[in-house]
Amino acid sequence: MQFTFENILTIIFGAAAVASAIIMVTRRSPINSALFLIVNFFCVSAIYLLLRAQFIAIIQILVYAGAIMVLFLFVIMLLNLTDESKLTENISFKKLTAIILSVLLFTVLSITTYFAFFTKYTEINKSAEALGTVESIGNELYTNFSFPFEVVSFILLAAIVGAIVLAKKKFD
Repeated sequence: MQFTFENILTIIFGAAAVASAIIMVTRRSPINSALFLIVNFFCVSAIYLLLRAQFIAIIQILVYAGAIMVLFLFVIMLLNLTDESKLTENISFKKLTAIILSVLLFTVLSITTYFAFFTKYTEINKSAEALGTVESIGNELYTNFSFPFEVVSFILLAAIVGAIVLAKKKFD
């Protein structure tokens, strides 16, 4: 692996994403966890940008860091977690199993990363740079996947109409 500026930035953002994920799951305050989740989303988006997948990076920010986090914060506010004693946990069998499985998963990912960086894959395919651009995604979406795109749009339209009908019945 060559240590170019791009590779160093990828390693930095990857380490920041892993660190923010670990901090996110170890915080007791749900607001702090949500903030570290936003940091994780931005780090993952930066990695997508370094991989030249601009569309996926922007969608990562708009959908996850925007819409999903607003939903999480609304749920946190609606739950009204004022009693801190409910947030404490003792070490149980579930927690111990989760820790062991996390260590095993981290080991497998480390081995995979080692073999990916230092043995088999030495360079990226030339056509891979064009896959994450807006032009390539739009071209595929409106040519090869135009029928599924239209089906999904009708399903979303039916869901919106159904939500309006249900909401109107509730208020009448």
